Amino acid sequence: MAESRAQYELGGVANLRPEAIGEPGSRTFRMLIESGAASACLWMEKEQLYQLGVYLEEATESEENAPDQDILESQWSGGATSLDFKIGKMSLAHNPATNSFMLTAHDLEDAEDSEAKVSFWVAYSQAKEFAQEALRVCAAGRPICGLCNRPIDPEGHNCPRSNGHAGHLEF
Repeated sequence: MAESRAQYELGGVANLRPEAIGEPGSRTFRMLIESGAASACLWMEKEQLYQLGVYLEEATESEENAPDQDILESQWSGGATSLDFKIGKMSLAHNPATNSFMLTAHDLEDAEDSEAKVSFWVAYSQAKEFAQEALRVCAAGRPICGLCNRPIDPEGHNCPRSNGHAGHLEF
């Protein structure tokens, strides 16, 4: 396995899921991770979650019937650990030998530090499930205006392409 060079190397995760909190237009996004006695709540921008979902969806589509291999990394064996930070940058790698993915994430406050804050391994089936859920969570926000591609707020939408007359276009 490649060296992850992270402060917390969680190993193979038991549970990984994306989550959005709040009302559309005011949501915050995070990834929840469990590995052994460790848990992590990694906050991120919607676009980060969306891009991670897209990448994992594409990576797992290419091997539709690929079985999971055993992740060679065991779960976190340290004591109870709870991480909670906003991701500044992250990277994703694929190990073809185990058909698993390693994600590393840097704390936004320590983004200049070369060492990642956390790293963990995700099995193929977990990655596929996470990708589908991440894309569903991102799509569950405000509807998009067909004219200007901006989100439509619950109170209405002043579309610049219709001079502020939302939804009243005639052809």
